[in-house]
Amino acid sequence: MNPRLRSVVKVPAPYPLNEFTNQILISIAQQLVAARFARRLTDFIGEEWERAFAHAIGAEWHPSNVGLDDVQLQNCCWGAKTVKATKPFTQPSVRLISGRNSPAFSFGDANVKEISPAELGEKILSIWNERVGSVRAKFNHVRTVVLLKGPDLLSAAVFETDTILYQADAYNWLWNKNGNLVGTDEHGANHFTWQPHGSQFTIHEKVPAKRHKIAISPPENLRDVSTQELLELISFDSSWIKIS
Repeated sequence: MNPRLRSVVKVPAPYPLNEFTNQILISIAQQLVAARFARRLTDFIGEEWERAFAHAIGAEWHPSNVGLDDVQLQNCCWGAKTVKATKPFTQPSVRLISGRNSPAFSFGDANVKEISPAELGEKILSIWNERVGSVRAKFNHVRTVVLLKGPDLLSAAVFETDTILYQADAYNWLWNKNGNLVGTDEHGANHFTWQPHGSQFTIHEKVPAKRHKIAISPPENLRDVSTQELLELISFDSSWIKIS
């Protein structure tokens, strides 16, 4: 007879995974418009996206070396990634650069080619898992939020995934023709790429069927805001500046 146990109530996240409200998506779109036409940016990367997403969901921005918890809200944190996409509404998968996993630094392996691909793949994933585990020790929910950026920032797609641990023996590890270590799943599809030069670790992620699409159609007479107009808007005065 099995003993009766008290039920464990999982602490809910601020909102369900990948269920963005219209308010969140409009805020993201507004910041893309501001970047494109007020700040005249042609790209939206790194800290730009982290700050924009944090603002959209009412979270705090805390840039970190780990890169998995830059955005924090209550018991949830996010790593924010951007990917250029010519067709953000239909692109089936993305490659997410997910840190530098160095066996030389973590394990003292000077020559990775002397290690079997399976053992090396296990070490590469163990570095990732250790990083994720350290963040999960502090947050109940760890997510990755991805912005697929269309040309000229006039179209974009947004989606979220859980940031998870991986089991190394679930993948087949081999060196490809470019000299990179790849981890493939049981169907032969690439799931990881690791570059020995620089130790860059990339996760190949399928875009979920439910992606949130943002299309921006500015009026034909819209023009970029000039630097002078921005200075006038904030009532700039030359007394703010000291030159030495």
